[in-house]
Amino acid sequence: MGASERFDRYMEHLSEGLGHLDRHAGLKGYCTGLMLPLSRKSVEPMAARVDPMHASARHQSLHHFVAKAQWSDAEMLRRVAQWVVPQMDFSRGGWWIIDDTGFPKKGKHSVGVARQYCGMLGKQDNCQVAVSVSLACDQGSVPVAWQLYLPEDWSKDLVRRRVAGVPEEVHFATKTQIALAQLRTLLAEGAPHHCVLADAGYGVDAGFRQTLSDMGLLYAVGVTSAVAVWPPGVEPLPPKRYSGRGRPPVMPRRTARLQPMSVKALALSLPAQAFHTISWREGTNEPLSGRFAALRVRHAGGNAGKARLRSLEWLLVEWPADQAEPTKYVLSTLPEDTPLNELVAAAHQRWRIERDYQDLKQDFGLGHYEGRGWRGFHHHASLSIAAYGFLMTERLIADKPVGSKKNFIERQVPAVPKDYIPRGAPARAAARGPFDHDATPSPELRTDRPSRAVPLLWQSKRKTTFVTQ
Repeated sequence: MGASERFDRYMEHLSEGLGHLDRHAGLKGYCTGLMLPLSRKSVEPMAARVDPMHASARHQSLHHFVAKAQWSDAEMLRRVAQWVVPQMDFSRGGWWIIDDTGFPKKGKHSVGVARQYCGMLGKQDNCQVAVSVSLACDQGSVPVAWQLYLPEDWSKDLVRRRVAGVPEEVHFATKTQIALAQLRTLLAEGAPHHCVLADAGYGVDAGFRQTLSDMGLLYAVGVTSAVAVWPPGVEPLPPKRYSGRGRPPVMPRRTARLQPMSVKALALSLPAQAFHTISWREGTNEPLSGRFAALRVRHAGGNAGKARLRSLEWLLVEWPADQAEPTKYVLSTLPEDTPLNELVAAAHQRWRIERDYQDLKQDFGLGHYEGRGWRGFHHHASLSIAAYGFLMTERLIADKPVGSKKNFIERQVPAVPKDYIPRGAPARAAARGPFDHDATPSPELRTDRPSRAVPLLWQSKRKTTFVTQ
């Protein structure tokens, strides 16, 4: 079976969750457009490329499908996972990766837009921010949950909420609260208890880490240099004896000698022999490696150490040889007997979500949606993830890079007529260059890989669940 036939089967699988047969053409047309080599993957240029002879009508139908039609983006992501996850090899472990990404945006009417930190720009600016959870293994990763972060001023603005179509049940929640809710939903559907990875924006929140532990999830999350810990060999005194009045004391007692310290101060106090050079994966030109030290510590609760005594966990410190001080700190509840190289490898699996975002934005139009509404924002994102998920599955099946990812889709759609003028363009717009549809043969992807036991997803009569075989 060729890639084109698998794409048709994939579309059939996804369309079963749309609810109405008249939405199937919109699904295939939209996903096809997202996988084409267009500079801008908003509705109009995709419609013109997918159906150039009926561009106006196709534009209206695609716009209705993504912005107005009442299908579930959450169900779409579940069906994407059902297709992708069976091709992923979890024999060496899996990870849940939490992160958020920003989309620069002008004005104030697009849903959730506000002046806030935008990772894409590396600074505060007007943007939208979405929180996601990805499922990852050594081979790759795929987003399985996605939600727009709604700033507090937006959540209280009834007029803007109504115009943007924000659901009544959506209220203000921090990014960590959104991520935890996403994980709870996944676990309730039967998802496996993999280790959770996140950067310091999430890991610095002690309540976030404690909730992960309460949910039965291990974690390896970044923290800032100011986080306070009890260093190895330093145990605080137990809390004061309960007097019988008020709440029982829970805060460990400190003395002039028994004091927590910041992870930065602790790292700087370590001898040089505590650091080891570890390579965690192959880079583009050479293996990626760095200097690391790992030690068992207790988090002291906030930056002042005012909290109950925590369990022992790993503190992983990364200190490049050419830097004056450590650059990264990770707290992890991975087992005490975890080797240093495995700690390092787990902590550095988070790079996969950065690759997800890069591919989704550059190749699948994740940030190209031009509408203002809640539904359209989430529908477009889930369809971008659907297109990304199919091409990632093809790469997993074929054991080849994504470099040939668009050929078979490009061969299925007609060329843009030479006299086509996009809406809003000058009447004498320059002619478009010709497309050579036979430049690259449609790839035949190998499907004879040996079977292996992997986590599978299935759908019951009532709800879609994750099931581990």
